[in-house]
Amino acid sequence: MKGFVIAGFFGRMPMSMLGIGIVLLIEALTDSYAMAGAVAATVNVAFAVAGPLTGRLVDRFGQARVAVPLVLTHGAALTSLMLCGELGAPVWTLFATGVLVGGSAVSLGSLVRARWSYLLGGSADLHVAFSFESIADEVIFVAGPALVTALATMVSPYAGLIVALVSTVIGTIAFAMQRGTEPPVTQDGGRSGSPITIPGVALLSCVFLAMGSVFGSFDLITVAFAEEQGSTATSGLLLSVIACGSLISGLWYGARQWKASLRSRFVRALGVFVLGVSPFTLIDDLGVMVPFMFLAGLAISPTIITSYTLIEQLVPARLLTEGMSWLSTAIGFGVALGSWTAGRLTDTFGASNAYLLPLGFALVAVTVGVGGSAWLRTPVPQQQS
Repeated sequence: MKGFVIAGFFGRMPMSMLGIGIVLLIEALTDSYAMAGAVAATVNVAFAVAGPLTGRLVDRFGQARVAVPLVLTHGAALTSLMLCGELGAPVWTLFATGVLVGGSAVSLGSLVRARWSYLLGGSADLHVAFSFESIADEVIFVAGPALVTALATMVSPYAGLIVALVSTVIGTIAFAMQRGTEPPVTQDGGRSGSPITIPGVALLSCVFLAMGSVFGSFDLITVAFAEEQGSTATSGLLLSVIACGSLISGLWYGARQWKASLRSRFVRALGVFVLGVSPFTLIDDLGVMVPFMFLAGLAISPTIITSYTLIEQLVPARLLTEGMSWLSTAIGFGVALGSWTAGRLTDTFGASNAYLLPLGFALVAVTVGVGGSAWLRTPVPQQQS
């Protein structure tokens, strides 16, 4: 197990670096957050559209046969995007290469969790494994934004994206080589039906769409806010503080023995999520923002861990990778929507006022999640962990 866990960690390290890296690069080239948000949104939309198809291909042909050619294409596309920026190519080439970057991105988190489900499905240890992966994600979101911002502002606007490229290509190929833990392909894997037709999966996808919009808008607005305060490099540290809060809550959540149902935990976590993003419309100082960033992150890990556990129980094993990919797809669409709208609001009204946008998206997430929570009743009694 150690091999695929380590490779999966490094392979998905760029998930916290790519969006911010593209925003910083395009803003440096065009001096426009609206353009930067639009290119980042293009990448995320392409990833979101391709995600379920990639998941279906993985369920049908296996992880290694799909992931390796995809990540090589992704590396070539990201290189092309940076070359277009460096050579001063027409603006449309940034969007064209952005489509290729997003469309070929591998949702490695879904593949890792599918392996855990194959190895530990039906046992209480699966909750611990999913909690561990959420904690790993938050470690990535602690280190990634700070690293890519430091590289982009202190070395070169391209440096952060180059590090992301190398990490994802090497990590994904190393992950694919761990064939002993790869879930076997079932005879009808990825051939019939789609998990999105399951009401609970559709509901979770809608909630993740709204949450992704919070993440996308929050990232861009925070970069702009730090620039307004005269400290662009601080933006990566601010976003890392959010991830620290999520990491701490993930450790606490994964270590507890839970009696409450998954549905109940999911609803409560969404409520805390809204409370966490509420204060930012009133803050206009970087120092004051830091502790509130930490508090805002506390609800993220419990929500994500619970959602993936619900997917594992709601979706047939033969469609599990696609089922998990729908959550990644929803977040991708949300991040695209959030970054695009945030770019325009920030350019027009300023970063401080634009923080109303993620609050609005958070309210949508909790309204949808609570209103449709009846669809999240698991089909069989679960072992609480």
